[in-house]
Amino acid sequence: MPKPPRDAFTTTFGVLVATLGSAIGLGNIWKFPSLTGANGGASFLLVYLAATLLVGLPVMIAETMLGRAARANAVTSFEILAPRGQWGWKAIGWMGFAAALLIMAFYSEVAGWVYAYIFKAVSGEISTIDPKVAGAAFGALVSSPLTVLAWQWVVLALTGGIIMFGVSKGIEAVTRRLVPLLFILLLVLCVRSLTLAGAGKGLAFLFQPDFAKITPAVVLTALGLAFFKLSLGMGTMLTYGSYFRDEQNIPWTATRVMLADLSVSLLAGIAIFPAVFTFGFAPSAGPSLVFMTIPAVFTSMPGGIVFMTIFFFLTAIASVGAILSLLEVPAAILSERYGLGRKSAAVLTIAAIALLGVPASLSQSLMENVKLFGLNPFDLFDYLTSNVLLPLGGILICLFVGWVYGPEKTEQSLSNHGALANRGLIRATFFLIRFVAPLAIAIVLLNGLKLI
Repeated sequence: MPKPPRDAFTTTFGVLVATLGSAIGLGNIWKFPSLTGANGGASFLLVYLAATLLVGLPVMIAETMLGRAARANAVTSFEILAPRGQWGWKAIGWMGFAAALLIMAFYSEVAGWVYAYIFKAVSGEISTIDPKVAGAAFGALVSSPLTVLAWQWVVLALTGGIIMFGVSKGIEAVTRRLVPLLFILLLVLCVRSLTLAGAGKGLAFLFQPDFAKITPAVVLTALGLAFFKLSLGMGTMLTYGSYFRDEQNIPWTATRVMLADLSVSLLAGIAIFPAVFTFGFAPSAGPSLVFMTIPAVFTSMPGGIVFMTIFFFLTAIASVGAILSLLEVPAAILSERYGLGRKSAAVLTIAAIALLGVPASLSQSLMENVKLFGLNPFDLFDYLTSNVLLPLGGILICLFVGWVYGPEKTEQSLSNHGALANRGLIRATFFLIRFVAPLAIAIVLLNGLKLI
């Protein structure tokens, strides 16, 4: 019986929005504003932009290129592309498999908090001008074992159901609708935020750099954020690349995704910082900026409940695209390497994440005193992925492309076998992949391991 054709993205726009949906996530709405606020505003933004151009974008191009060249999952791709006998390269794919599961164990929990806050906003439960009261509401949520588990399972059930429909009818169909809606909702919030009295101070904080604030720590933080936000080193871009169309211009698509991802982050900053300065809150509040400070900020506005609800709704939308790309990595591996049907692979993936997610979800309640290497399960999963698996996977991908796949195959792949006149761009990208990106990522890895 002939094997059915492999599912893939059906349109150029579908490729763009699906890839963008993977890159856009809670990192844009939650992590980017908090790190920007804590690291000096515009000065951090400049370093982050440089890190994205010199490291994030080249690695994204490399991953996507390998996926399209192999037309396979993250593990099999290296079996196909590596020279005969060099079977060890497929470990990169298995690292992506592990990273995707571990990230989803805690990422789905944070997404669950966001989903819960939509209903809290609508009900008026978090409508308070006192950040301490908002903080207490957040503490009550994360300390309730049944509540956090229930919301995490809602997230997994929703996104797992989409994955079951496959690439074109599931991932592409959903992201084609959600990504444009995300931009529309963000623009609504930005317009409202720019009418506030503190808009000028907020914009100055975001766009007027103080170069004295650029420190080695800021550079390392920006490098790590650039790598994490573009979904690199976890097999997602490699897997999505395997669904790209043959005629897709990979460098141009990756550049558009990077620019759109940056635009979402900036829009989130424009929506948040004018309001923060208007009502006298600290921009350096860190991760609590979303769950503890933002409710107080929006409550202080006329129509605050409406805008607060919109904010958490768009944050929930942002999480969906990233979750779908993470789920697709293990689902594709299980389906293609072990002959499982699409639905069976999706169910098994969701079940594994649900089990891993239990200790992460209970890290603020029943398992708050369970520590390994001084970290609770939530923080441990975050540390292992962000500081070990992702940078290590990124370095290995750079080494594979730069020294094994080589310049000739890279030029053939990225020029669509000579159809695109982009030889200069390819050579510059290859230089960054071969020399600059692995060194920069290695510094991030050593810093994450506290060796430097």
